Amino acid sequence: MDEETPKVQRPYPRTLTLTDQTEVTLRLMIPADTHRILTFARSLPEEDLLYLRMDITKAFVVMLWGQNIRAGQTVTVLAEREREILGYASLHHNEVTWQRHLGELRVQVGPAYRSRGLGRALAGEIFSIASDLGLHKMVAHITPDQTGTITTVTRLGFQMEARLHDFVIDRAGRMRDLLVMTYDVKGQ
Repeated sequence: MDEETPKVQRPYPRTLTLTDQTEVTLRLMIPADTHRILTFARSLPEEDLLYLRMDITKAFVVMLWGQNIRAGQTVTVLAEREREILGYASLHHNEVTWQRHLGELRVQVGPAYRSRGLGRALAGEIFSIASDLGLHKMVAHITPDQTGTITTVTRLGFQMEARLHDFVIDRAGRMRDLLVMTYDVKGQ
């Protein structure tokens, strides 16, 4: 495997036109993008950071993300315009566990680019990559109060699988339920 980029069959970089006719570039994240991801994460509103599974405002966490990309356990598609990261979608998977047929979807779009089709397009990229990798299901982990996210993933075809009571702790230290939603890659 190339030291800097994961093996995916889709061609990158590519140009995407959003619903408001803004053009953005989609490309694969590489470990060298650490500082740019940190800048993006630290620009997000506090309420967005509250629900992130990993605290991507911390350099060490983003460095580990880069290591997972290098190891082939994560594929991240970045959306950017004039070298500014506008959002990303990641596919997290592990080829050697009993859940090797699953991939976890994580999507984050900056506030200025929401409701313009970017999140849906990024998720679509990940669905295609998941299919190329032979994955069967995508999983999304969401808290019940993330109503916008729940609406979005439901529109994408995700179905509710489970609700786990007080399963996660947010950045503020509050216990929250966790919703597990899945998307059948093979069935689509």
